[in-house]
Amino acid sequence: MTQNVDLRGKDLRATDLLAHVPSSLRQGLKCMSFDRWGGVSKPPFHELNVGELTGDEPANVKANSEMVRNVLGASHVVSVRQVHGTDFLHVKNVACNHVGGGPVRADGIFTAERDVGLMIKHADCQAVAMFDPERCVIANIHCGWRGSVGNILKKAVDEFVAVYGSRAHDIWVGISPSLGPCCAEFRQWKETFPAWLHGFRKGRDHFDFWKVSKKQLEEAGVPPGQIFCPEICTVCSKDYFSYRREKTTGRLATVIAIESGCNLGRFPPAGN
Repeated sequence: MTQNVDLRGKDLRATDLLAHVPSSLRQGLKCMSFDRWGGVSKPPFHELNVGELTGDEPANVKANSEMVRNVLGASHVVSVRQVHGTDFLHVKNVACNHVGGGPVRADGIFTAERDVGLMIKHADCQAVAMFDPERCVIANIHCGWRGSVGNILKKAVDEFVAVYGSRAHDIWVGISPSLGPCCAEFRQWKETFPAWLHGFRKGRDHFDFWKVSKKQLEEAGVPPGQIFCPEICTVCSKDYFSYRREKTTGRLATVIAIESGCNLGRFPPAGN
């Protein structure tokens, strides 16, 4: 299902997490989950670090973020201060939102605006790209284990329905490279996780959060065939930043945007 994205000759590499969306439904859709290579940051943040709070030089982070924006071809890229909660930011007017990691604290971003990239920054947590081709609405969700406990993905589906008039069975989802069950060790799981999460334990003290996310999305009404996860563990693969593996490291960029040609005229404007 996954495929490399055409990066216009740049020395960046990305995977389209929504490549499984049929071509007839994905007019104007762009979704890129980048690996760590091709940016300007020096070790230990090498190379495409987009995390401002990592200790990297701000100029390098800015340059990397601009490379991502240029490759995406978006007029703006919006990000948030991710806090492992379940709050969302709705982008309706870019000029009225903080762009580039401003003080807005949230763990999900929604928009029906065209040519605006939504970026989640991550290193082991999941970036979950979501697309409703009927209403032409996108979202990008930051989901770590605390987000899973808070069921942020079901809340995101509910947000599509409540705010944009979406139907859960129209939503397509891609889960980024992230912490895999091979490396998701939680020795204090009995004290940390609620009882329902114990059923996702693998072996003695490892957990399958890919399976957790798929289950929560399905329970929210997203068809299983519309959920894609490449099952690439960021701890195992050194092509990705991993906080667990390196501690002092960068943050990956996963971005999604829709262009002006996205199914215009099929429905009334989203959010009305």
